[in-house]
Amino acid sequence: MNNEELVQHLINHGALKTKEIIEAFRKVDRVNFCLKEYRHLAYVDQPLPILVGQTISQPTTVAIMTESLQPHKGDKVLEIGTGSGYQAAILAEIVKPGKVYTIERIKELVEFAKNNLKDYENVEIIHGDGSKGLKEKAPFDCIIVTACAPEIPEILKEQLAYGGRMVIPIGESEHSQDLLLIRKKEKFEIINLGPFAFVPLIGKYGFKLTQ
Repeated sequence: MNNEELVQHLINHGALKTKEIIEAFRKVDRVNFCLKEYRHLAYVDQPLPILVGQTISQPTTVAIMTESLQPHKGDKVLEIGTGSGYQAAILAEIVKPGKVYTIERIKELVEFAKNNLKDYENVEIIHGDGSKGLKEKAPFDCIIVTACAPEIPEILKEQLAYGGRMVIPIGESEHSQDLLLIRKKEKFEIINLGPFAFVPLIGKYGFKLTQ
């Protein structure tokens, strides 16, 4: 397979629908975000190991989260959980000249993502606790959380712009959570996008790191 065949697979299965998002997936080749030993599996629709026990998400999951978020040109986006940088690259293609701020708590992944995203001038990678968000750059048009929290962090809701969207998996189980789409209006609208499985969000407003 190649990247175009992966994109067609995602279109055919209804995960990709929006023209601008489809074009971003075409421009961002997943193979460039995989470890060398897994590049032969880059176009298979499954998560793959990266570093420190983390994964690059399944393409279908990335597509569903991006489509649900509906980022637009010029948006300011916060991503929590940089990982390989694959999701950040797709968002950067969609929103440019807008900006993507992405936070990663694991230093090895910060360096891995910085190398993978070196050609993206509109992405800023931050080493820190993503569960706190990034108050100094708020409000954000979009917030995307690529790890599961036990409940929706109020601090992230506060950092959404009016009319902004957030996609976040919520649940206590490590095997299945509910992926939620949250829209900030006079009241918060919450839409359940169905069951997914993500690694836990570790931090002050997520799960506590246990030794």
